Amino acid sequence: MWQEEDNSLKKSFTFKDFKEAFVFMSEVAEAAEHLNHHPWWSNVYNKVNIELTTHDAGNTVTERDWELAKQIDAIAKTLQ
Repeated sequence: MWQEEDNSLKKSFTFKDFKEAFVFMSEVAEAAEHLNHHPWWSNVYNKVNIELTTHDAGNTVTERDWELAKQIDAIAKTLQ
């Protein structure tokens, strides 16, 4: 479940291994490019932490963040 805090949406994902996490990140990158809305994220082995905020709306959570979050969840569902 996405948590809204500190003017961003946050969620952590855990995958089987690094390769699966990397595939997830690659697919999220494609979705982000399509929406022209890019996440802040970090990856260590099989864990990916993502934060979404809309910089041009004063670093607040907007519909753009929720739309990307929805797409990210759909991508994760296909891999987990």
